[in-house]
Amino acid sequence: MATLSLGLQSVKVIALAVADQKRAEQFYGETLGLPPAYEANVLVGFSLGQTVLMLKNINDNWYGIPTSEPNPRITFACDYAPDTEAFLQSRGVTIADPVEVYDSSFYVGSFLDSEGNKLWFCSALER
Repeated sequence: MATLSLGLQSVKVIALAVADQKRAEQFYGETLGLPPAYEANVLVGFSLGQTVLMLKNINDNWYGIPTSEPNPRITFACDYAPDTEAFLQSRGVTIADPVEVYDSSFYVGSFLDSEGNKLWFCSALER
């Protein structure tokens, strides 16, 4: 039997709440000059190296609001999300959102840290 491991690789996504999608896209794309990031030919945010800065419109039922206090949603890339979920469960970590397929391309799930902060993790469907 293979040894389970957390398999975290890097921060994949940081999601920020925005009130005005067009204004935010102009700020990050034009003012800051960040290159666009796409998933399945859909603009999802902007690239920061291997990390995607995703803009989540509060008018689309995003849970957070823009604030000067830290508020991003962080998603870790991992080797294989179902294995990461199993590893977390084996350590007694609370799974907030069990791994599910997202956009027909990714496995995505979340867990709670010791303080109740929700952290997300994802991997490609294929290994």
